[in-house]
Amino acid sequence: MPRLDIRDLLRPHRKSLIVGLLAVIGDGIADLLQPWPLKIVIDHVVKGHELTGWLNKFIATHVGTDRLQILKFAAIAALAIAVFGALCSYAQKYVTTSVGQWVAHDLRRTVYQHIQRLSLAYHDRKQTGDLISRVTSDIDSIQSFVTSGLLGALVNSLTLSGMVAVMFYVNWRFTLIALSVAPVLFVVVYTYTRRIKKAARGRP
Repeated sequence: MPRLDIRDLLRPHRKSLIVGLLAVIGDGIADLLQPWPLKIVIDHVVKGHELTGWLNKFIATHVGTDRLQILKFAAIAALAIAVFGALCSYAQKYVTTSVGQWVAHDLRRTVYQHIQRLSLAYHDRKQTGDLISRVTSDIDSIQSFVTSGLLGALVNSLTLSGMVAVMFYVNWRFTLIALSVAPVLFVVVYTYTRRIKKAARGRP
């Protein structure tokens, strides 16, 4: 059987993955926008502060300064963001699940065809359970990676980057203080991840 790469398995599904990528970006934007309507309500409806900043200038121009109108706008904005995020999340999960199923189907068919071409001597030497494990659980792991890990990692990366950007925009000093523990956490997580991998592989 020729050597297979994950890119070879994903190449026939490029268009679906592009749609999934756009859905991921939309989901990340929705996550970042969720706190804004609440901020508008707290700052301008509850506390009565004046509208400042580009977003608040937009509200003052198109909605006005009446508190009731601002509250209605914030409610509609929160609902629109929630609907937009739900649609993007659904599209992302639908695409990743579909692509994962097709990748598993293609890989199982390829592996099965390869096993069928192997000699009887090979099958006599190999354990039946080992071959079944290759066709079932190993391919299920790849399918889980495509479904959960492939775009999921991108979602988390985009969300984290956006959150850090918003934090710097709001208050860069507090953001630096909050991020000061990140290098320590990275070293701790990296160290224990390596130990877990070694223990899982049975290494001393």
